[in-house]
Amino acid sequence: MMWREFLIENQAALLVAWREQVWLVLAATGLALAVGLPLGIAAARLPKLRGAVFMVVNMVQTVPSLALFGLLLPLPWLGGIGARTAIVALTLYALLPITRNVATGVLGVEPSVREAAEALGLTNWQRLRHVELPLAANVILAGVRTAVTLAVGTATIAAAIGAGGLGAFIFRGLRQNDNRLLLAGGILTASLALLADAVFAGLERQPPPAPRSMPRRLAAFVGLALIFLPVVWSYRVAPPVVDRRQRPVVVGSKDFTESVILAEILAQRLEEQGVVVERRFELGGNLAHESLLSGAIDVYPEYTGTAWTAILGERPLTDPREVYARAQRAYAERFGLAIGPPLGFRNDFAILVRRQTVAERRLRTISDAARAPLRWRAGFGQDFMARADGYAGFCAAYGFRFESPREMDLSLTYRALAAGELDIIAGNATDGLIAALDLVALEDDLQYFPPYQAVYVARQAALVAAPPLAEAIRSLDNAIDTDAMRRMNAAADGARRAPREIAADFLAAQPWEASGAP
Repeated sequence: MMWREFLIENQAALLVAWREQVWLVLAATGLALAVGLPLGIAAARLPKLRGAVFMVVNMVQTVPSLALFGLLLPLPWLGGIGARTAIVALTLYALLPITRNVATGVLGVEPSVREAAEALGLTNWQRLRHVELPLAANVILAGVRTAVTLAVGTATIAAAIGAGGLGAFIFRGLRQNDNRLLLAGGILTASLALLADAVFAGLERQPPPAPRSMPRRLAAFVGLALIFLPVVWSYRVAPPVVDRRQRPVVVGSKDFTESVILAEILAQRLEEQGVVVERRFELGGNLAHESLLSGAIDVYPEYTGTAWTAILGERPLTDPREVYARAQRAYAERFGLAIGPPLGFRNDFAILVRRQTVAERRLRTISDAARAPLRWRAGFGQDFMARADGYAGFCAAYGFRFESPREMDLSLTYRALAAGELDIIAGNATDGLIAALDLVALEDDLQYFPPYQAVYVARQAALVAAPPLAEAIRSLDNAIDTDAMRRMNAAADGARRAPREIAADFLAAQPWEASGAP
């Protein structure tokens, strides 16, 4: 019953994610084939070029996918957030199996066959077209088959740069500790890979007499139908909405629950005022800020402490007003960005332990934990480990000496702590998983962590082009207190409600609802 309700509620989103994944893989494989086929032929025909070609495509294959996405983002025409960057990256990854198999297939043609073709008076082009490529077809098809399977898996990571696809469900499941989302994204990704593999298996030529040829071709047709029927159906249940009469305001978010909820609140607030909104949510790492600078998005939720230390690179400060005023001035002067008024709550770093540990060790503050005779198994997110106000300063301030702390994805640290794999982590003070997993935040008694007031950051040009954006941001001045934010996070991470529903409930309770004016 639970799965049935989940699938009914998420039917449209799952179909759209499937559609996005299919188009990403199809576009990337098509481009890779268009580039890899002539490249492989050139490598086969020109021995001096062969080593250089294989060296380049091999080097691209060794670059981690997230690193490649990051390298492509700032590039004009090729970069930016969304599907374009993902397609370029997937194309580069698909080049190796296609190029290598084309070259291998052409080189594998028997010399006697080539000699016979030459004796018949065939030109080089005719020999390639009518003899070598047909004989190498199975080897080339095997390369394309490998490239497609690789693209299906790698495309899930593209969700981190706003390209959509089934990876969005996987990342969301990790963030919200929801195994249904994880399984939905994982099973559908695996299903797509298996169906694509079945299609290519059916297309391979079989040696005569090949009595089972028809069943293989039938399997290929069925696999193709199962891939594209959900794509066609997705346009019926969730057709793309395009209003070309008005330029949309592009609202972005980072890749954690609170940021998505805050972005959704602003997006719906704008829609209440008749503004067309495009959502670019769940951008990983520093992509939201970079996307704002490049103009790919117009506004996203940020925190003053992050703006001051991580983006501006300044030393941590403890006065919330000073951090806000300095960051606001620096953003305007350095980036041409506007920091809106505080939303009314702070999401500072929180040092978290299990409730059982608190009871056993009688802990209340972080200093208590530092003095406890315990070999803490620590795990921290990459952001905390790298920041000026993060790991190094935290250990120096409190005197911790962790042995080999684990650096890992933030959402996974919560799971590891709840499962007893870790003893202490650094989370966020308003996270819904704190209550959902029965964790305890220790008091920052030395007041080491700087204040992280929630704000919206927008491009000045976007505020001028869309006056309702400035009005919407002003209307949310001190509209969300800490308890309200915690409840909304808990509703998403604990009760597993959709951010869209949570944002709608919040806005419905506001005093401007009746008039629609801020």
